[in-house]
Amino acid sequence: MLQQFIKLEFKSFFRSSALAANMVVKIFQIIGILYMLAMFVFLAFGAFYIPKKELHADPLPFISQYLVYWLTLDLLVRYFFQQMPTQNIKPFLTMNIRKSTLVNYLIAKTLSSFFTWGNLFIYIPFLGILLYNGYSVPGSLSWVFALILFSLCNNFINILLNGKDWVVWLIAGLVAAAAVLDYYKFISLSALSGKVMMLFYHHWWLIVVPMGFVVTGFAITKKFIKNNFYLDRGLEMKKEVAKTENIRFLNKYGVLGTFINNDVRMIKRSKAVQSVALGSFLFLFYGLLMFSSPTYRTSYMQFFMGLFVTGGFLFLFGQRVPSFDSSYYPLMMTRNVPYKEYLKAKWWLIVSAVGLSMILASVYAFVSWELYLTFLAAGIYNIGVNSQIVLLSGAYNKNPVDLNSRSKAMGKKNNFSFRNILLILPQMVLPMAVFGISKQFLGTTAAVASLAVLGMVGFLFREKFFDYIVKLYKKEKYSTIKAFKGN
Repeated sequence: MLQQFIKLEFKSFFRSSALAANMVVKIFQIIGILYMLAMFVFLAFGAFYIPKKELHADPLPFISQYLVYWLTLDLLVRYFFQQMPTQNIKPFLTMNIRKSTLVNYLIAKTLSSFFTWGNLFIYIPFLGILLYNGYSVPGSLSWVFALILFSLCNNFINILLNGKDWVVWLIAGLVAAAAVLDYYKFISLSALSGKVMMLFYHHWWLIVVPMGFVVTGFAITKKFIKNNFYLDRGLEMKKEVAKTENIRFLNKYGVLGTFINNDVRMIKRSKAVQSVALGSFLFLFYGLLMFSSPTYRTSYMQFFMGLFVTGGFLFLFGQRVPSFDSSYYPLMMTRNVPYKEYLKAKWWLIVSAVGLSMILASVYAFVSWELYLTFLAAGIYNIGVNSQIVLLSGAYNKNPVDLNSRSKAMGKKNNFSFRNILLILPQMVLPMAVFGISKQFLGTTAAVASLAVLGMVGFLFREKFFDYIVKLYKKEKYSTIKAFKGN
């Protein structure tokens, strides 16, 4: 039966009406995955050699201290980004197929997710490094295998927590509070984590404990899914009592305020958009990479990091305009909607998020004022230039997103456009080119200032740029409506 399911997956892909587009998307996804896997391997080397050379510490006990936080982060990333493949299973519930077979297939699909096997490109190279540096063979195997098994437990916990946002946020809050208390030496969670993980290294036979956790987790997860695996129970569309939410002070801005209110409500209610908001927050920590390698401490890389630290919401939310509105976009286009006000609402939301990121990024001033000023200049460039370019790319974005879906997928990746790829170039290549040329002839300070000036110029001339963007949206209007209707 499993073989039949796999055949159906291939047929679903190759018989799609958007096969050519899907192939292109898959190619770019593969390239992106290969890049991430290369970064994972690099992370394995950094995790061993940075503590050894920079801190003069034994890498294995040092890393073991922080694995409790790593596993918590792994769980959070899974919860907000890993897709639950329930939509593909629904049609089989009306057929003469054993429910246990379907449940096993669903769990197997989650285990085949990148979020599960991708970590192996950190753990397996790290195991090779340990063995190469003379660590105990059975101890190293036991330590790494225990870490892999704990990651598998996270996969089962993720399934059990699906739809229980408050529990996830509670776990995240408790671990974050524990990390703060640990940092100020009120508790010793990291020391406890180190002792537990090192037990697997010194006593390899203890590996049976996480193996037992995995078996128990699988049994509990299978029972949980089986008990809720009905079209009118666990897989039905979640229904809630409708309630009106309104940010009153925005009402004085007329149509613009109405559109912003709609976007704020969407962020509060939709899991897909909440995932974007969380991802945007995590981008603030991108600047911490500068502590992992001297490569990231150059002025070029610091400015590049600044674009992401201050522009997380811009890149994640802005790239999905107007996809997040795809469910009612055709209806909206039958009304006399002022396109310019619609786009301005998106722009102000993005700019506000960039401004907030610039304020939160002020903590990097404790590292270096030069670093924070670089991030500040990158934020100004994001406000004045990138915020408008990302809206421009939205005119060619025809990938609908189902905000009502209970799954964590961001929507179907069809109707792929090479214009979106080309429009990424001015967002990344242009500022780096201007920075590089200015630095070469005028120095680092002038290079940072030139990007800030360019951002301010873009902000001042935003009305002219908006007029051009509106023309593009109107030109692509009917093809966008057709794509959002699924034709």
